[in-house]
Amino acid sequence: MRFADQWTSSTVTAIRDLAPSIREIVLQPDTPMPSWRPGSHINVSLLIDGQPQTRSYSLVGVRPEGELRIAVRLADDSRGGSRAMWALRPGARIEISHPISLFEIDWSRRDYCLIAGGIGVTPMLGIAAALSRKNATLTMHYAVKSHREAVLRDELVDLLGDRLRLHASDEGARLDLDATFRALPADAVAVLCGPLRMLDAARQAWSDAGRAACDLCFETFGSSGRLPTSEFRVRVKASGAEILVPKDRSMLDALNAAGYEVIADCRRGECGVCAIDVAAVEGEIDHRDVFFSADQRTGNTKMCPCVSRAQGIVTVDTLYRADRV
Repeated sequence: MRFADQWTSSTVTAIRDLAPSIREIVLQPDTPMPSWRPGSHINVSLLIDGQPQTRSYSLVGVRPEGELRIAVRLADDSRGGSRAMWALRPGARIEISHPISLFEIDWSRRDYCLIAGGIGVTPMLGIAAALSRKNATLTMHYAVKSHREAVLRDELVDLLGDRLRLHASDEGARLDLDATFRALPADAVAVLCGPLRMLDAARQAWSDAGRAACDLCFETFGSSGRLPTSEFRVRVKASGAEILVPKDRSMLDALNAAGYEVIADCRRGECGVCAIDVAAVEGEIDHRDVFFSADQRTGNTKMCPCVSRAQGIVTVDTLYRADRV
């Protein structure tokens, strides 16, 4: 399968805070990692509330002697992953996957526009370095709430110079996606990583500019959404059972724990393997996937329970039937 992982053990060798809510963690795998594409991430196996779970973190550039560098934002709406990562100390042992890339970048073009929102800057350092080595025409836009949160800024300035544009919203310097995309050469490629709202706005602006959808490459983090993260209930159509989905747990995990098996793969809202039918909504669904189109999300007939949430009660058909076992 596309998202199948190979795993190895690793040791935490260094930790430092890049910002009040962003921590850099350096890992040394027990065995050498194969070469990976710029923009790759690793999956990390964690024990959260006694349950094994997996989280994904982008690799930040290239480290010497096979070390891997990631940065973890301590999220207010964390389902436990960022808290578990922040609890690590030098010497800790964790299981990690081999690097994986979900960016489908055409490296043969001449003009590129990189866009990072917040912690979405982490894969961009490696991508920017690779494009610089091939002498591509490149501009990078980095959107943050404040200069204080602009981690990796110094490294990006050293690499890109005035090709880096910083947009700090507390100074009124918001990124204008419409103007940015319309100013690009006709065959330019845009590469984006950021929260779901940024991605949705970028997809719309890219389409409005008349550009090919395949020339917008993106990755997002599934914890982001339109609505605040809160507990909600999921009702299973076949049995009528109601399951509470806590604030710090995914709908997918809650269904599986209750015995209603839902198959899944990427657990990032990107592959659509876990998509289930929605029979009714008493409240509102917060679609946090990037698999469905805007029209499909508006229809509320399916959702990806690995990342999407709701407010109120959502009735689903998991296709699981106990009498089939």
